[in-house]
Amino acid sequence: MDWSAFRAQFPVASTWAFLDHAAVAPLPTPAVTALHDYAQSLAANGITAYREWFHRLTHVRGLAARLVNAPHADDVYFVPNTTHGIGVVAEGFPWTPGDNVVLAAEEYPSNQYPWMNLTHRGVEVRIVPSRGNRIAIDDVRVAMNDRTRVLTVSAVEFASGFRQDLDALGALCRERDVFFFVDAIQALGVFPIDVQRTPIDALAADGHKWLLGPEGAGIGFVRREWVERLHPIGVGANSVVSPWAFTTIDFRLKPHAGRWEGGAYNMPGITAFGASLELLLNAGTENVQRRVIELTDYLCDRATALGWIVFSSREENEKSGIVSLTHPTLPSDEVLSRCRAAGIAVNSRAGRVRVSPHAYNTEGELDRFLAAV
Repeated sequence: MDWSAFRAQFPVASTWAFLDHAAVAPLPTPAVTALHDYAQSLAANGITAYREWFHRLTHVRGLAARLVNAPHADDVYFVPNTTHGIGVVAEGFPWTPGDNVVLAAEEYPSNQYPWMNLTHRGVEVRIVPSRGNRIAIDDVRVAMNDRTRVLTVSAVEFASGFRQDLDALGALCRERDVFFFVDAIQALGVFPIDVQRTPIDALAADGHKWLLGPEGAGIGFVRREWVERLHPIGVGANSVVSPWAFTTIDFRLKPHAGRWEGGAYNMPGITAFGASLELLLNAGTENVQRRVIELTDYLCDRATALGWIVFSSREENEKSGIVSLTHPTLPSDEVLSRCRAAGIAVNSRAGRVRVSPHAYNTEGELDRFLAAV
């Protein structure tokens, strides 16, 4: 695939060698245009144009459902951040004292603190340590017992870049009758997630990383059979079956994930997010994945030849768009400082350099990064 037309959609490429999509990604031109269009419409029309933008929101929901292959568009709901989607499950799950949740030790804090916050309800958090750069499914299995109710993992771990075998973990959860939650923020946009093939009960991801959208607009998914079993949180006017009947109080919640969209929508964010989704879906997630793997394989080969240590697993089914590196002599903060001065965006996590290129990046930009240090 010729990626030059795709790359032309990213103004950042004229200023930065931007290799930090695991943090906050730059917006592509279609998303910027969508933001401008919304702002201009709101300025010119106010509420009179709302129906047009609500139709746009419905369209974006359909794109998001297509992204994860949800059975129904209404199985997908919009979240202001990944934390909100985690809270939907953590706070809404029908816990009883003595239950436990299993998670990996290297999870991002947003996928640890909401579960730790359940101690007042008698819920134990069982933490699975990593084995070097990977999380072993056997260790997850050992951590489970007959009181395990939820397994929560990131599809791709934010610091190491380890990509989980979601199919195997989902099968384990089905075998143990355990709810399976996935923090998908470091995978969606590059690595396909199919909720009809993989037994994921719920997931969440803000759109500002690999999905190339603005912060504050992301998606959640809840499998239909769990909608009535999770206690709804954040309930508001949009949670009910007749959200436009403002003067009629009729507390019947929507029979799908839309019940978790309680308040006003982040309409500009969702509009721009939709433009980025269209860009990615038109490119093809499989094509994007293939290109990102090509780039990260190239980086690992070149870095190793120059004496860097590649911490991330590069096994075929474990590699991701995140590469965690250690320089032979320089600490990660010094590498980061030199790169920023040279117009190169990378990051530092767990004392290592984290490089995360997207499909529009080039081998030349990776060479530029290595040359800068």
